[in-house]
Amino acid sequence: MLKKIWRAAAIAASLALAAAAPVHAQAAWPGKPIKFIVPTPPGGSPDIISRLLADELQKQLGQAVVVENRPGGGGGIGMTAIARSAPDGYTIGYGNVNTLAINRTLFKKLAYDVDRDIAPIAQFSSTSNLLVVRPSLEAKNVQELLDWIRKQPPGTVTGASPGVGTTGHMSLALFEQLAGVKLNHIPYQGSSAAYQDLIGNRVDIMFDNIGPLSTYVKAGTLRALGYTAEKRSFLFPEIPTMQEAGVKDFLMSAWGGIVAPAGTPREVVQRLNKEINTAMKGKTMTEAFAKIGNTTVEGSVEDFTRFIRAETDKWAVVVKHTGASLD
Repeated sequence: MLKKIWRAAAIAASLALAAAAPVHAQAAWPGKPIKFIVPTPPGGSPDIISRLLADELQKQLGQAVVVENRPGGGGGIGMTAIARSAPDGYTIGYGNVNTLAINRTLFKKLAYDVDRDIAPIAQFSSTSNLLVVRPSLEAKNVQELLDWIRKQPPGTVTGASPGVGTTGHMSLALFEQLAGVKLNHIPYQGSSAAYQDLIGNRVDIMFDNIGPLSTYVKAGTLRALGYTAEKRSFLFPEIPTMQEAGVKDFLMSAWGGIVAPAGTPREVVQRLNKEINTAMKGKTMTEAFAKIGNTTVEGSVEDFTRFIRAETDKWAVVVKHTGASLD
Protein backbone atom coordinates (compact mmCIF):
# COMPACT_ATOMS: atom_id res chain seq x y z
CA MET A 1 0.00 0.00 0.00
CA LEU A 2 2.78 2.39 0.94
CA LYS A 3 4.58 1.54 -2.32
CA LYS A 4 1.45 2.51 -4.33
CA ILE A 5 1.18 5.84 -2.48
CA TRP A 6 4.85 6.68 -3.22
CA ARG A 7 4.37 5.72 -6.88
CA ALA A 8 1.28 7.98 -7.21
CA ALA A 9 3.17 10.83 -5.56
CA ALA A 10 6.09 10.40 -7.96
CA ILE A 11 3.76 10.46 -11.00
CA ALA A 12 2.02 13.57 -9.70
CA ALA A 13 5.37 15.30 -9.18
CA SER A 14 6.49 14.42 -12.71
CA LEU A 15 3.29 15.79 -14.20
CA ALA A 16 3.67 18.99 -12.21
CA LEU A 17 7.22 19.46 -13.46
CA ALA A 18 6.18 18.82 -17.07
CA ALA A 19 3.37 21.36 -16.80
CA ALA A 20 5.73 23.92 -15.29
CA ALA A 21 8.44 23.47 -17.94
CA PRO A 22 6.88 25.64 -20.70
CA VAL A 23 6.17 28.44 -18.21
CA HIS A 24 9.81 28.33 -17.08
CA ALA A 25 11.03 28.43 -20.71
CA GLN A 26 8.88 31.46 -21.51
CA ALA A 27 9.97 33.25 -18.33
CA ALA A 28 13.61 32.69 -19.29
CA TRP A 29 13.32 34.67 -22.53
CA PRO A 30 15.68 35.93 -23.76
CA GLY A 31 18.06 33.07 -23.16
CA LYS A 32 20.36 33.79 -26.12
CA PRO A 33 21.30 36.68 -28.48
CA ILE A 34 18.55 38.33 -30.54
CA LYS A 35 19.00 38.99 -34.26
CA PHE A 36 17.85 42.44 -35.40
CA ILE A 37 17.38 42.61 -39.19
CA VAL A 38 17.60 46.07 -40.79
CA PRO A 39 16.51 46.02 -44.47
CA THR A 40 18.73 48.99 -45.46
CA PRO A 41 22.49 49.51 -45.93
CA PRO A 42 24.77 50.46 -43.01
CA GLY A 43 25.13 54.17 -42.27
CA GLY A 44 21.70 55.43 -43.29
CA SER A 45 19.09 56.84 -40.94
CA PRO A 46 17.22 53.51 -40.45
CA ASP A 47 20.50 51.78 -39.60
CA ILE A 48 21.58 54.53 -37.19
CA ILE A 49 18.34 54.61 -35.20
CA SER A 50 18.09 50.80 -35.18
CA ARG A 51 21.58 50.49 -33.71
CA LEU A 52 20.79 53.10 -31.07
CA LEU A 53 17.72 51.09 -30.04
CA ALA A 54 19.62 47.78 -30.20
CA ASP A 55 22.18 49.12 -27.72
CA GLU A 56 19.45 50.13 -25.28
CA LEU A 57 17.57 46.82 -25.61
CA GLN A 58 20.81 44.94 -25.02
CA LYS A 59 21.31 46.79 -21.72
CA GLN A 60 17.70 46.27 -20.64
CA LEU A 61 17.37 42.61 -21.65
CA GLY A 62 20.82 41.44 -20.61
CA GLN A 63 21.39 39.73 -23.96
CA ALA A 64 23.22 40.73 -27.13
CA VAL A 65 21.01 42.33 -29.78
CA VAL A 66 22.92 41.87 -33.04
CA VAL A 67 22.08 44.12 -36.00
CA GLU A 68 22.23 42.43 -39.40
CA ASN A 69 21.84 44.62 -42.49
CA ARG A 70 19.91 42.96 -45.34
CA PRO A 71 19.44 45.72 -47.97
CA GLY A 72 17.93 45.45 -51.42
CA GLY A 73 14.63 45.27 -53.25
CA GLY A 74 13.25 48.44 -51.68
CA GLY A 75 13.56 46.78 -48.29
CA GLY A 76 11.94 43.58 -49.54
CA ILE A 77 14.98 41.34 -49.02
CA GLY A 78 15.25 42.19 -45.34
CA MET A 79 11.51 42.07 -44.73
CA THR A 80 11.28 38.66 -46.40
CA ALA A 81 14.09 37.43 -44.17
CA ILE A 82 12.14 38.60 -41.11
CA ALA A 83 8.92 37.00 -42.34
CA ARG A 84 10.61 33.64 -42.97
CA SER A 85 12.50 33.49 -39.67
CA ALA A 86 11.44 31.19 -36.86
CA PRO A 87 8.80 32.90 -34.69
CA ASP A 88 10.65 32.06 -31.48
CA GLY A 89 11.34 35.58 -30.21
CA TYR A 90 14.95 35.62 -31.35
CA THR A 91 14.45 37.54 -34.61
CA ILE A 92 13.13 41.09 -34.77
CA GLY A 93 13.46 43.71 -37.50
CA TYR A 94 13.03 47.29 -38.55
CA GLY A 95 9.98 48.19 -40.63
CA ASN A 96 8.97 51.62 -41.86
CA VAL A 97 6.48 53.58 -43.92
CA ASN A 98 7.92 52.09 -47.11
CA THR A 99 8.20 48.41 -46.23
CA LEU A 100 5.01 48.23 -44.16
CA ALA A 101 2.74 50.63 -46.07
CA ILE A 102 3.85 52.25 -49.37
CA ASN A 103 5.40 49.14 -50.94
CA ARG A 104 2.16 47.21 -50.59
CA THR A 105 0.71 49.29 -53.42
CA LEU A 106 3.92 50.31 -55.20
CA PHE A 107 5.14 46.76 -55.91
CA LYS A 108 3.10 44.48 -58.15
CA LYS A 109 4.08 41.55 -55.96
CA LEU A 110 5.87 41.34 -52.60
CA ALA A 111 7.55 38.21 -51.31
CA TYR A 112 6.06 38.90 -47.89
CA ASP A 113 2.53 39.74 -46.75
CA VAL A 114 2.47 42.36 -44.01
CA ASP A 115 -0.86 41.19 -42.58
CA ARG A 116 -0.08 37.47 -42.74
CA ASP A 117 3.69 37.25 -42.19
CA ILE A 118 4.60 40.18 -39.93
CA ALA A 119 3.82 40.82 -36.24
CA PRO A 120 3.92 44.54 -35.33
CA ILE A 121 5.62 45.23 -32.00
CA ALA A 122 6.09 48.99 -31.55
CA GLN A 123 6.56 52.20 -33.47
CA PHE A 124 9.56 53.99 -32.00
CA SER A 125 10.58 56.73 -34.43
CA SER A 126 9.13 59.49 -36.55
CA THR A 127 10.68 62.18 -38.66
CA SER A 128 9.33 64.34 -41.47
CA ASN A 129 10.41 66.06 -44.66
CA LEU A 130 11.46 69.57 -45.53
CA LEU A 131 10.41 71.22 -48.77
CA VAL A 132 13.49 72.92 -50.23
CA VAL A 133 14.00 74.91 -53.44
CA ARG A 134 16.98 75.62 -55.70
CA PRO A 135 19.02 78.71 -54.73
CA SER A 136 18.01 80.77 -57.78
CA LEU A 137 14.29 80.24 -57.25
CA GLU A 138 13.05 83.48 -55.68
CA ALA A 139 10.00 82.13 -53.83
CA LYS A 140 10.34 82.86 -50.11
CA ASN A 141 7.33 80.83 -48.92
CA VAL A 142 5.03 78.05 -50.10
CA GLN A 143 2.36 80.38 -51.50
CA GLU A 144 4.93 82.26 -53.60
CA LEU A 145 6.22 78.90 -54.82
CA LEU A 146 2.72 77.79 -55.81
CA ASP A 147 2.10 81.09 -57.61
CA TRP A 148 5.31 80.56 -59.58
CA ILE A 149 4.51 76.90 -60.41
CA ARG A 150 1.05 77.85 -61.71
CA LYS A 151 2.62 80.34 -64.12
CA GLN A 152 4.80 77.64 -65.68
CA PRO A 153 3.59 75.18 -68.37
CA PRO A 154 2.12 72.10 -66.59
CA GLY A 155 4.72 69.43 -65.88
CA THR A 156 7.77 71.62 -66.54
CA VAL A 157 8.60 72.34 -62.89
CA THR A 158 10.98 69.58 -61.76
CA GLY A 159 10.75 67.82 -58.42
CA ALA A 160 13.70 65.69 -57.34
CA SER A 161 13.45 62.68 -55.04
CA PRO A 162 15.83 60.02 -53.68
CA GLY A 163 13.95 57.43 -55.75
CA VAL A 164 10.58 56.05 -56.77
CA GLY A 165 8.41 55.22 -53.77
CA THR A 166 10.55 57.09 -51.24
CA THR A 167 8.95 59.51 -48.79
CA GLY A 168 10.41 62.31 -50.91
CA HIS A 169 8.54 60.99 -53.97
CA MET A 170 5.35 60.50 -51.99
CA SER A 171 5.60 64.03 -50.59
CA LEU A 172 5.86 65.44 -54.11
CA ALA A 173 2.82 63.41 -55.15
CA LEU A 174 0.85 64.55 -52.12
CA PHE A 175 1.85 68.15 -52.88
CA GLU A 176 0.49 67.76 -56.41
CA GLN A 177 -2.79 66.33 -55.17
CA LEU A 178 -3.46 68.78 -52.37
CA ALA A 179 -2.19 71.93 -54.09
CA GLY A 180 -3.62 71.09 -57.52
CA VAL A 181 -0.36 71.41 -59.45
CA LYS A 182 1.51 69.18 -61.90
CA LEU A 183 5.24 68.47 -61.47
CA ASN A 184 7.86 66.55 -63.42
CA HIS A 185 9.23 63.94 -61.02
CA ILE A 186 12.97 63.28 -61.36
CA PRO A 187 13.97 60.21 -59.30
CA TYR A 188 17.62 59.79 -58.28
CA GLN A 189 19.54 56.87 -56.83
CA GLY A 190 19.66 58.34 -53.33
CA SER A 191 19.69 61.85 -51.93
CA SER A 192 23.27 63.04 -52.51
CA ALA A 193 23.08 63.35 -56.29
CA ALA A 194 19.68 65.04 -56.02
CA TYR A 195 21.08 67.60 -53.57
CA GLN A 196 23.91 68.46 -55.93
CA ASP A 197 21.56 69.03 -58.86
CA LEU A 198 19.27 71.10 -56.66
CA ILE A 199 22.18 73.25 -55.45
CA GLY A 200 23.36 73.55 -59.05
CA ASN A 201 19.91 74.86 -60.13
CA ARG A 202 19.33 71.88 -62.43
CA VAL A 203 16.10 70.85 -60.64
CA ASP A 204 13.57 73.10 -58.92
CA ILE A 205 12.27 71.61 -55.68
CA MET A 206 12.65 68.60 -53.44
CA PHE A 207 11.20 67.00 -50.32
CA ASP A 208 13.51 64.92 -48.13
CA ASN A 209 14.08 63.93 -44.52
CA ILE A 210 14.95 66.84 -42.26
CA GLY A 211 18.04 65.09 -40.84
CA PRO A 212 20.19 64.92 -43.99
CA LEU A 213 18.84 68.24 -45.33
CA SER A 214 19.50 70.17 -42.12
CA THR A 215 23.21 70.69 -42.88
CA TYR A 216 22.41 72.36 -46.22
CA VAL A 217 19.63 74.51 -44.78
CA LYS A 218 21.75 75.68 -41.84
CA ALA A 219 24.58 76.53 -44.24
CA GLY A 220 22.20 78.54 -46.43
CA THR A 221 22.98 76.35 -49.45
CA LEU A 222 19.32 75.37 -49.80
CA ARG A 223 16.23 77.30 -48.71
CA ALA A 224 13.48 75.46 -46.83
CA LEU A 225 9.89 76.64 -47.21
CA GLY A 226 7.84 74.06 -45.31
CA TYR A 227 7.88 71.05 -43.00
CA THR A 228 5.59 68.06 -43.52
CA ALA A 229 4.81 67.27 -39.85
CA GLU A 230 1.85 68.36 -37.77
CA LYS A 231 4.06 70.62 -35.65
CA ARG A 232 7.15 72.68 -36.43
CA SER A 233 10.54 71.08 -35.98
CA PHE A 234 12.68 71.90 -32.97
CA LEU A 235 15.63 72.10 -35.40
CA PHE A 236 13.98 74.87 -37.46
CA PRO A 237 11.18 76.47 -35.43
CA GLU A 238 11.03 79.35 -37.91
CA ILE A 239 9.94 77.08 -40.79
CA PRO A 240 6.14 76.65 -40.95
CA THR A 241 4.42 73.35 -41.42
CA MET A 242 2.91 72.72 -44.85
CA GLN A 243 -0.54 73.12 -43.30
CA GLU A 244 0.42 76.46 -41.75
CA ALA A 245 1.77 77.46 -45.16
CA GLY A 246 -1.66 76.92 -46.68
CA VAL A 247 -1.60 73.34 -48.02
CA LYS A 248 -4.51 71.86 -46.10
CA ASP A 249 -4.24 68.27 -44.79
CA PHE A 250 -0.57 67.92 -45.81
CA LEU A 251 1.07 65.43 -43.46
CA MET A 252 3.96 63.08 -44.21
CA SER A 253 6.07 61.26 -41.65
CA ALA A 254 8.95 58.90 -42.32
CA TRP A 255 8.22 56.60 -39.41
CA GLY A 256 9.86 53.41 -38.25
CA GLY A 257 9.03 50.56 -35.90
CA ILE A 258 9.98 47.10 -34.71
CA VAL A 259 8.36 43.95 -36.07
CA ALA A 260 8.82 40.19 -35.75
CA PRO A 261 7.77 37.08 -37.69
CA ALA A 262 4.05 36.33 -37.37
CA GLY A 263 3.47 33.72 -34.68
CA THR A 264 6.05 35.14 -32.27
CA PRO A 265 4.72 34.37 -28.76
CA ARG A 266 2.43 37.14 -27.51
CA GLU A 267 4.33 37.25 -24.20
CA VAL A 268 7.53 38.05 -26.08
CA VAL A 269 5.83 40.68 -28.27
CA GLN A 270 4.36 42.40 -25.21
CA ARG A 271 7.68 42.26 -23.35
CA LEU A 272 9.51 43.78 -26.32
CA ASN A 273 6.87 46.49 -26.63
CA LYS A 274 7.35 47.36 -22.97
CA GLU A 275 11.15 47.43 -23.26
CA ILE A 276 11.07 49.57 -26.43
CA ASN A 277 8.73 52.09 -24.79
CA THR A 278 11.05 52.21 -21.78
CA ALA A 279 14.05 52.86 -24.04
CA MET A 280 12.25 55.64 -25.92
CA LYS A 281 11.48 57.45 -22.66
CA GLY A 282 15.13 57.44 -21.67
CA LYS A 283 17.58 60.31 -21.96
CA THR A 284 19.93 58.39 -24.27
CA MET A 285 17.36 57.91 -27.03
CA THR A 286 15.60 61.26 -26.72
CA GLU A 287 18.87 63.20 -26.91
CA ALA A 288 20.30 61.08 -29.75
CA PHE A 289 17.10 61.41 -31.77
CA ALA A 290 16.93 65.18 -31.22
CA LYS A 291 20.37 65.61 -32.80
CA ILE A 292 19.23 63.99 -36.06
CA GLY A 293 15.75 65.51 -36.25
CA ASN A 294 13.85 62.41 -35.16
CA THR A 295 11.09 62.20 -32.58
CA THR A 296 10.77 59.29 -30.17
CA VAL A 297 7.42 57.48 -30.25
CA GLU A 298 5.73 55.29 -27.65
CA GLY A 299 2.60 53.17 -27.91
CA SER A 300 1.02 49.76 -27.67
CA VAL A 301 1.14 46.85 -30.10
CA GLU A 302 -2.45 47.65 -31.02
CA ASP A 303 -1.58 51.32 -31.66
CA PHE A 304 1.14 50.31 -34.11
CA THR A 305 -1.09 47.77 -35.85
CA ARG A 306 -3.84 50.35 -36.41
CA PHE A 307 -1.30 52.94 -37.57
CA ILE A 308 0.15 50.60 -40.20
CA ARG A 309 -3.33 49.97 -41.60
CA ALA A 310 -4.17 53.69 -41.72
CA GLU A 311 -0.86 54.54 -43.43
CA THR A 312 -1.33 51.71 -45.94
CA ASP A 313 -4.73 53.07 -46.94
CA LYS A 314 -3.50 56.67 -47.12
CA TRP A 315 -0.47 56.00 -49.32
CA ALA A 316 -2.32 53.56 -51.57
CA VAL A 317 -4.34 56.53 -52.85
CA VAL A 318 -1.19 58.60 -53.41
CA VAL A 319 0.73 55.79 -55.14
CA LYS A 320 -2.18 55.14 -57.49
CA HIS A 321 -2.27 58.87 -58.29
CA THR A 322 1.38 58.76 -59.39
CA GLY A 323 0.87 55.69 -61.56
CA ALA A 324 4.20 54.38 -60.25
CA SER A 325 4.70 50.64 -60.10
CA LEU A 326 7.72 48.45 -59.39
CA ASP A 327 8.27 44.73 -60.00
